[in-house]
Amino acid sequence: MNDDDRPRKPKVIIVDDDRDTREMLTLALELEGFDVGQAANGLRLISAMHVDRPDVILLDVMMSWIDGFELCRAIKKNETFHDIPVIFVSARKSVEDERAGIEAGAIDYFSKPLDMDRLVGRIREILAGRGAVQLTAPA
Repeated sequence: MNDDDRPRKPKVIIVDDDRDTREMLTLALELEGFDVGQAANGLRLISAMHVDRPDVILLDVMMSWIDGFELCRAIKKNETFHDIPVIFVSARKSVEDERAGIEAGAIDYFSKPLDMDRLVGRIREILAGRGAVQLTAPA
């Protein structure tokens, strides 16, 4: 079986300026069968999306250069990437922050500390709803 015959793993990109958070999420999602990319900020996200289009973007709110809300709005205005689901993952927990995330175009908003089972379940649900690559839980 060559690489083209293997089912493609869904691609998730994590955008967070905190390296420890990116590494923790990457490890957890890879164990769940996802192909995971990382970006430390919005500029790196944009260049990464042109190279390897993600199926889902996990986005922090508080970042340098541009905050997550502005970055999400920019993604949703972009003709090429507007259809990629964005999920906020943030230490900001207020109802106003959640509302701002959804209004910016995100499909969901998760507060830290994360419930990884809930997050993984939501990513799978979003991918299934989009007819994207199906994942089976690792044995």
